[in-house]
Amino acid sequence: MPLKDTSEVGALLRQAGIDAQTAEAVMDIDGLMQKWRRRALRRELGHRALVDLKIGIDLAQFDVLVAIEGPEPEFGEVQGETMVATVAERLNIDPSRASRLVSEMVEQGFARRAVSQADARRTIIELSDRGWAVVRSVRAYKFLIMGDFLGQWDKAELAAFVPMLKRFGSWMDGIDPATEKYAAEIEQLAAGLATAPKAEVA
Repeated sequence: MPLKDTSEVGALLRQAGIDAQTAEAVMDIDGLMQKWRRRALRRELGHRALVDLKIGIDLAQFDVLVAIEGPEPEFGEVQGETMVATVAERLNIDPSRASRLVSEMVEQGFARRAVSQADARRTIIELSDRGWAVVRSVRAYKFLIMGDFLGQWDKAELAAFVPMLKRFGSWMDGIDPATEKYAAEIEQLAAGLATAPKAEVA
């Protein structure tokens, strides 16, 4: 049967062996994540930082500077030199778009091209001193604002929150076992959709 409201979702989760408290937490967390995703897409804090610091570039250009720097918390363990292809991969954008954005940053003095130390035929991208200053300043701005907010939490809350957030952040890394475990419930959902009324074409 197609799911029409959260009570039916809860019934499905209980049927699958997920207790009521966990089911409620799942639905609450999903709602919060959707709200967070919409705000993250607007990137309010990053945009505000660029405006308040009077940097004169947009978020896409700033992203390129961060991708050139390649900080470990955002991109994992970073090794080797950075090329345009590296920027495209880190930002998951088309290489031609990455090339255009890198060129803009070079022209404006935030980055520079250099010769690879490993292969003189290869061109690499580095941040200029100005580019480093921008990345550091925006990061400091964000940390000041976030630090002010988290500074209102007590130490026990912070000590519990950070490791739990790291743990939660990895929940999508291995979903295959769960999809196999709940194959029957997923099939039930698919069957419900198959019998749902067809959408009317205007």
